[in-house]
Amino acid sequence: MARALRLAERGLYTTDPNPRVGCVVVRDGTVVGEGWHERAGSPHAEVHALQQAGNAAAGATAYVTLEPCSHHGRTPPCADALIASGVSRAVVAMQDPNPLVAGQGLQALRDAGIEVADGLLEQDAGMLNPGFVMRMRRGRPWVRCKLAMSLDGRTAMASGESQWITGPAAREDVHRLRARSSAVMTGIGTVLADDPSLTARLAGHDAGTLLQPLRVVLDSDLRLPPAARLLQQPGETLVVTGLEDATREAALARPGVSVVTLPMQDGRPDPAGVLQYLARLEVNEVHLEAGATLSGAMLDAGLVDELVIYMAPHLMGDAARGLFRLPGLERMAQRIQLQVRDIRAVGDDWRITAGVVNQGEAG
Repeated sequence: MARALRLAERGLYTTDPNPRVGCVVVRDGTVVGEGWHERAGSPHAEVHALQQAGNAAAGATAYVTLEPCSHHGRTPPCADALIASGVSRAVVAMQDPNPLVAGQGLQALRDAGIEVADGLLEQDAGMLNPGFVMRMRRGRPWVRCKLAMSLDGRTAMASGESQWITGPAAREDVHRLRARSSAVMTGIGTVLADDPSLTARLAGHDAGTLLQPLRVVLDSDLRLPPAARLLQQPGETLVVTGLEDATREAALARPGVSVVTLPMQDGRPDPAGVLQYLARLEVNEVHLEAGATLSGAMLDAGLVDELVIYMAPHLMGDAARGLFRLPGLERMAQRIQLQVRDIRAVGDDWRITAGVVNQGEAG
């Protein structure tokens, strides 16, 4: 199963909006076939592994990181493929949270006389697809908030100057996080201050051919400049606003750019409503790169599931800007509890990955 999970990781940047899945077929202690889901609309992991196994699949054990699908989607049911192959046993890491499957795939295998076991390395399988699990179970994407700060917790000088806090290795690491995400979200303040591209750029991949995440800009009053750099990039951009202004919308009109008006809260698009809308677009993982106001609002609303903070070895002083704007926190009892999951060096900087306690689980 560990091998199947490593195979599934190969689809980290390409399977969206489908989950990342791996499969290994073993007969008499020997691997006779393996595969992973490579891209949405293409054959699933089980199909690749069974094709490689051929006749050797008969009487073998299939290890799959996610319950085989039992419904017709873009491809035929994988449960049917396993049954037709003649495997005698199936070991599944986790049940599919998709209501269209939700145990039906496992039951179909059992009904066909195949021995079924599930739950092996279930937590690892869940963390491989946190957004897909979150969307299926709670109707919203998984939100990862990325921030860069100095050792004294500052994200920009008082003037707003912030390029660059971290070094090249950390910035390259951020592009890997963007590439695995369904959407990169920011606020209009960040766009006006930094004019970012918000694309995923990876070594060995051309930005025009890499599957680019949807760029999402929360722009209450439609202040996004038509010449903004992110509007010139490959992929699609979604502008979320609370203002219906045909003239300003027309100024943004171009292929790949859409504008949607959603309900407002405290003068900005309601964060929960935005995430629900993105879930309807099959967005699994949201990579949030924003300033202290939007990041703080998302955190305060309980909508941030994971923090990825890059900490640089320098000091910026107490006049510089902080990580989050959280005006409601006044007592120690109101602290937002984090669970540090990983700390590692990335070039000259440190990357801290932390979960927000009780605000969303992948498994």
